[in-house]
Amino acid sequence: MRILVTNDDGIDAEGISALAKELEKEHEVIVAAPSEQRSASGHSITIQRPLLVKEVKIPGVKSKAYSVSGTPADCVRVALDKLTDGKVDMVVSGINYGVNLGTDVLYSGTVSAAIEAALYNLPSIAVSQHIGSEYYDFNVAAKYAAKIVKIAHKNDLEGKTVLNVNIPGVPEDEIKGIKTTKVGAKSYTNHYVPLRQEDGGVIYELRDELIDIHHEDNDTFYLNDGYVTISPLQYDLTNFNLINEVTKWF
Repeated sequence: MRILVTNDDGIDAEGISALAKELEKEHEVIVAAPSEQRSASGHSITIQRPLLVKEVKIPGVKSKAYSVSGTPADCVRVALDKLTDGKVDMVVSGINYGVNLGTDVLYSGTVSAAIEAALYNLPSIAVSQHIGSEYYDFNVAAKYAAKIVKIAHKNDLEGKTVLNVNIPGVPEDEIKGIKTTKVGAKSYTNHYVPLRQEDGGVIYELRDELIDIHHEDNDTFYLNDGYVTISPLQYDLTNFNLINEVTKWF
């Protein structure tokens, strides 16, 4: 396959290097990633300034790689238009430094890059690694990513579907297996702390704390139980349960 690899942690991130190295063993890989850290950039695109695209070398990676002075979604768009002639079989985004579980998928640049591919009707996979006090290994995550890529391709993953993959932060021999599960609930306490007065206003810094909601049978639950989780996502936001009811209102 011809695979476009991207991320939101930037072209120099350890995760994208491990992913590209593993995938290029069996596939043709092209890397296009932000020139700097763009975590939590969501699905934003750059429209008010030009993008700088530079060919770069990722140590240990044989495949061609490009840095893009934009967002993860920008990377997918410019790569499909200018760097690959649109000839891509799958887009794989990651490996993200930190999980993308529950409602995190709404903010994640990693997931949004994969969703951007889905808008082009391309199969896509977003891969994230649990980071914390626990053990983690991007090389292990890359192995699981390559395995999931192979299985998804074999089973004709639809172009409008994104597989959101999260790898637990445990040694490889402690990973219990793979669970396909729904997206769970996750919330944060958002506190904006005033830092100083500046230019007639106040500078605030976000300091949030995670509120994990561990319902059974969702991505957060199974990841914490030691499983690699896969959640199929779609970008159609229409609430079909309410569309007829709202039609009656008007």
